[in-house]
Amino acid sequence: MTWPAGPGIAALAAVVLAACATPGYPGAEPVPEPGVAPRAVEPASASAPAPRAAEGELIGQGTVLQVGDTLPRFCLGGVMESYPPQCSGPLIDNWDWALAAQSETASGVTWGAYAVTGTWDGTVFTMTGAPVPLSLYDALPFEDPRLPEGRRGPANRQELERIQQELFSGAGDDLPLSGVPGDGYLTVTVVYDDGSLQTRMDAEYGVGVVVVLSALRPLT
Repeated sequence: MTWPAGPGIAALAAVVLAACATPGYPGAEPVPEPGVAPRAVEPASASAPAPRAAEGELIGQGTVLQVGDTLPRFCLGGVMESYPPQCSGPLIDNWDWALAAQSETASGVTWGAYAVTGTWDGTVFTMTGAPVPLSLYDALPFEDPRLPEGRRGPANRQELERIQQELFSGAGDDLPLSGVPGDGYLTVTVVYDDGSLQTRMDAEYGVGVVVVLSALRPLT
């Protein structure tokens, strides 16, 4: 299957990575068993623009999970409640468990929940500072782009379901991290957006219909 035509769909397919395999997640596939390296995610279309790299350092919050000797993954979406847990996300380079307090290891899998600072080249997140356990992390405030409480978006439930189906089906593993219908709008979380993806969603579906949240955000 291919993505539906349209600049917004192509852009989304190009910049998002594999979604975590949570129950009921549209199109999700189980994460490989411990000891089996997760396969790399390819763009949904050769003609789609390459994922956009970020300028400067970013910070993200999520679970860092390493299976055996493979590169760790920075899971920015949901995590399956198994033991050890399972999740997926972009590869994280320059990771050092010696700097990561509050980690756990079981059955060849090591993991922990952290706020991590680093750089993003569009495919790999490279750590640049010591990770902070989320239990100790005081999150920085950020401007939430979702509609203020009490305001409705312009779309009805049927339209939101249609858009969600378009965004979450037909692209193999290239899915948004999550999609949550709001009151007249759809919130879609992706690994990183510098604002250009939001602009394309506005052009594709109308202003205020799809609200894009970036899991990786600038430090300042």
